[in-house]
Amino acid sequence: MTSRVLLVEDEPDVQMIVGDLLRGHGHEVAASADGRDALRLAEEQRFDVMILDVMLPGISGFELCRLVRERGFDGGILMLTARAQVDDRVEGLSTGADDYLTKPFDSKELLARVSALLRRLGKSPLTPVLQYEFGEIAVDFAGRAVFRRGAQVNLAAKELLLLRQLIDHRGQVLSRERLLSRVWHDQPFIGARTVDVHIAWLRQKLEENPQAPRYIITVRGEGYSFQP
Repeated sequence: MTSRVLLVEDEPDVQMIVGDLLRGHGHEVAASADGRDALRLAEEQRFDVMILDVMLPGISGFELCRLVRERGFDGGILMLTARAQVDDRVEGLSTGADDYLTKPFDSKELLARVSALLRRLGKSPLTPVLQYEFGEIAVDFAGRAVFRRGAQVNLAAKELLLLRQLIDHRGQVLSRERLLSRVWHDQPFIGARTVDVHIAWLRQKLEENPQAPRYIITVRGEGYSFQP
């Protein structure tokens, strides 16, 4: 099961860097730059971990932490802030945070702390893979090559990126909108039909029976899922 992380950070560069880092390591990330908006998200959606800056518009990270705990959030909370004083650490932990990391931070340490929180919760994210095999197919993402029964299959760049998204999030349902964002980066004039066409091409090249696919599955009304 992939973990869901709510990242609350009002510095755009930090939000982008941390968000991309987490997504690249198998986490699903929702981001907010405002304390009150983050509180709404936490009430409306399920998250396994929250990463909170302290100095936020709306309400502070400390207050946000206290409120979500009072309202029943039982996931992990990591405070990520430039405030390194002992009193700040104590306040963060006393409002319900599980861990406290100061800026500037090392990316490996951030990932390790998130993983530690997930282990305490009995959850762990799927790890993006460099090589993967299913059925008669062997995929080498590092070498940008796909083989079927030992013979190389010619995949276009977008097809390979799409396949990687599906495999890295195997077992999950990915919406067309999410695939458009991750593979085509929300390019103008590129719509959901593009995803459908590329899925059809992948099935033609990789599935034994493209009309009744075994691995690349359509989930009606939701999107697509790779079933290992």
